Amino acid sequence: MKTYHRALTIAGSDSGGGAGIQADLKTFSALGCYGMTVITALTAQNTVSVTGIQAVPPEFIALQMDAVMTDIGADAVKIGMLHSPEVIQTVAECLQQYDCSSIVLDPVMVTRNGDKLLQDDAVQALKEYLFPMATVITPNLAEASILLERDVTEISQMEGACRDLADLGCDRVFLKGGALDGISSIDLLYDRKCDEILKLESPRIDTRNSHGTGCTISSAIASCLAKGMELSAAVRDAKAYIDGALLGGAEVKIGAGHGPVHHFHNWWTV
Repeated sequence: MKTYHRALTIAGSDSGGGAGIQADLKTFSALGCYGMTVITALTAQNTVSVTGIQAVPPEFIALQMDAVMTDIGADAVKIGMLHSPEVIQTVAECLQQYDCSSIVLDPVMVTRNGDKLLQDDAVQALKEYLFPMATVITPNLAEASILLERDVTEISQMEGACRDLADLGCDRVFLKGGALDGISSIDLLYDRKCDEILKLESPRIDTRNSHGTGCTISSAIASCLAKGMELSAAVRDAKAYIDGALLGGAEVKIGAGHGPVHHFHNWWTV
């Protein structure tokens, strides 16, 4: 019998459809994986702002994890919005219980519009419980600044930030530099075990439709890992996918703020 490449997302729901669980499932589907979900929170959200967050109780998060893992299983796991220390510890315990591997941890803390998605006391819990379990962490510059408790705002600071982030517990760091100015979009993949840095550079795409880029690229990496790719190849393919999604949705008008990327740019055009 045939089977699917299985990708699980553990994250919050975005009612606007551009980020979170919704972006993850679209990405999994676009890249040939069967997607499953463990929803950690509901957000009332659109292209402009987050107007409310309803947390899912940790015990129900564990029930969702049990339901998926005892029946279907997962070849890779993407972790997004985990809003509290209790939720983080619950997810870590479940991942350990089911011996999950190929874990992509996107330390979601704030939205592009500046709305806070993570409690202050949850940052230390992320470092303590989940960083050591992750295959790779995928912070953007704002998240790197919070994790390192210093500003990371320049290209010249990214390499040092990668090394210091790896010292927090996860050997491999994919630092996203999309918020930087310039004609190129530059990301770095750092592997502490061999002390190597892979620089990925592509032309910057001028668009307001960049909501959900972080969720999408981390889900793309997880999709590639679920299909058996090595991390460096997975990151390269994920970078190419998000560039295509940004370009495909660059001139689309949806909502009054930052619209989503076009997850299915390879399948249909607007």
